[in-house]
Amino acid sequence: MNLSEVTNENAADEFLKVNIIINQDDPNYIQPLEKDVKEIFNPKKNKAFRSGEVIRWILKNETGELIGRIAAFTNKKYKSKGDEGPVGGIGFFECINSQPAADILFDVAKHWLLSKGMTAMDGPINFGERDRWWGLLVEGFVPPVYMLNYNPPYYKALFENYGFKLFFEQICFGRMVDKPLEDKFFERHAKLAEDPAYQARYIDKKKLPEFARDFATVYNEAWAGHGGLKQLNKDLVLKMFQQMKPVMDEKVIWFTYYNDRPIAIWVNLPDLNQWFKHLHGRFDLFAKLKFLWVKATKPCKKFTGIVFGVVPDFQGKGVDSFMVVEGAKIIQHQLSYTEYEMQWIGDFNPKMINIAQTIADKETRKLITYRYLFDQSREFKRHPILN
Repeated sequence: MNLSEVTNENAADEFLKVNIIINQDDPNYIQPLEKDVKEIFNPKKNKAFRSGEVIRWILKNETGELIGRIAAFTNKKYKSKGDEGPVGGIGFFECINSQPAADILFDVAKHWLLSKGMTAMDGPINFGERDRWWGLLVEGFVPPVYMLNYNPPYYKALFENYGFKLFFEQICFGRMVDKPLEDKFFERHAKLAEDPAYQARYIDKKKLPEFARDFATVYNEAWAGHGGLKQLNKDLVLKMFQQMKPVMDEKVIWFTYYNDRPIAIWVNLPDLNQWFKHLHGRFDLFAKLKFLWVKATKPCKKFTGIVFGVVPDFQGKGVDSFMVVEGAKIIQHQLSYTEYEMQWIGDFNPKMINIAQTIADKETRKLITYRYLFDQSREFKRHPILN
């Protein structure tokens, strides 16, 4: 077998091709947009380069056929959630069903990370944000939602046979849109609906600056300071909303207010993979035109949950149920969606798991973030539970 570092455009293209080769015979596979993967490794596009570095390799067999790939990275801002010391990461792993081939890829990543002073490696994770390309799929081998990892089932054995251990599970929840909400939703909704101070409304694209301000308010009260999350300012949120605007469905993004104070948010988007699967990884000019045609002629039947939260002093009062019922009046009766799936939640976050379970009625898929300690004599500890 021949291992080589990605150092030029040709090798970078081969790095992309490995993903296609490994998954091409799986009917549930949806090829990621090439631009989305390339941006991860572009210092001009990925701000993670400000605090870290990344390296990639591809693996070929004796006849020159592509059989594997892996990326390794360091990031000073990546929190290890333990006492191991600095932890590196691996990601974008693809490999044929061969433990020797997988071991070559894991070994080269481990040795590079050791040379950078790391004491462990987590994977498969992203060189950047956790809302994309994070975790190994182990349950729910159905078509992936946008920027969610998808891989063959045998990868689990490749990781665990090498010595990776389960650091935390990532659980996705969902429900069929036409399934009636449970009685508990309406009971809680009715209590709050008696007070006219409670109001729920969906976003208005013409008023994005106002909703960006309200989103930042709720986010900063509900999440900032927890798990290392930083505060968001309204300008950053507005930029995010403007980027989402071309694919934004106003009627699946909900805000709840009490006397005009923003107290809860429920942000969803159409599952872009429902459209991107027709582009086969491309997003050049022709692909963009095709995307517009597909978007106009093929209704998206699935939408995905991005953010759901309630400010602390209104938690436990039924605000979540109030917002869901108000949203359901529109989503279930006016829109064409048939399926809903939420972004993954770590099993270390029981509060968010409980919130998800109030909205969804089933687990749709499960992923795993693994950890490998370079000093195997050290005690392995799972991700601590958040209070």
